[in-house]
Amino acid sequence: MNFYSNFLVLLSMTAYFKVYEPSGMVDGTKAHQFRQEIQKLLETKPKVIVIDFKNVSFMDSSGLGALVLSLKTVRAAGAKLFLCSVNEQVMMLLELTDMHKVFRIFDSREELEKNIMNV
Repeated sequence: MNFYSNFLVLLSMTAYFKVYEPSGMVDGTKAHQFRQEIQKLLETKPKVIVIDFKNVSFMDSSGLGALVLSLKTVRAAGAKLFLCSVNEQVMMLLELTDMHKVFRIFDSREELEKNIMNV
């Protein structure tokens, strides 16, 4: 592949999926902002939205509620939602609520990008 074709692949991938990277604590004080960010990303009509949790230190039940509402919103828009880089605390919350069965979760963004075309 030459530079031009690499650029076109990158450009089409950028239009195909959008990434949201919340940071710090995803709790009741940030739940509304979380949902707004997802809504903003949906305005660009991507096929996939990725929430990269690499900078999230903690998520509580309000954050989980925002995540579940975001999933419903994304699905209603005809897109898919994936999670990646989920830390141990967030994964424990997802497992305790069985939400790990609802979301497609990847260990890292690199793993997600390798697999995204097969989804």
